[in-house]
Amino acid sequence: MAKIIHSMIRVLDLQKSMDFYADVLGLRESHRLDFPDFTLVYLRNDENDFELELTLNKGREEPYTHGTGYGHIAVAVADVAAEHARLVAAGREPAPVKEFKRGDELLARFFFIQDPDGYKIEVLERHGHYQ
Repeated sequence: MAKIIHSMIRVLDLQKSMDFYADVLGLRESHRLDFPDFTLVYLRNDENDFELELTLNKGREEPYTHGTGYGHIAVAVADVAAEHARLVAAGREPAPVKEFKRGDELLARFFFIQDPDGYKIEVLERHGHYQ
């Protein structure tokens, strides 16, 4: 059986992206591969062994496009309201907290935030399916 180990995104400013992911998701560098034309930095935290790979293509100056296929990555936190307040206080700009319901049944409580390259991250409260 296959094990999902990482997802990759391309970034323009490696340090700015590393700072964002450290501040917002607590992800830190776990591994780095540096080549003449590009650098790969793998980020993770103590919550799991899944990694986010940041790819810096050296010399690129124009922003990447996300096309119509990219959606978002998602993370789960214990308290969405507290996490949202923390990010607002840190000067980040998360979208408002929303709730997804079926009738009166709460299915999800969440907000979105974008990284420096415009990639969307959904921050979900641990609840129901989202653990």
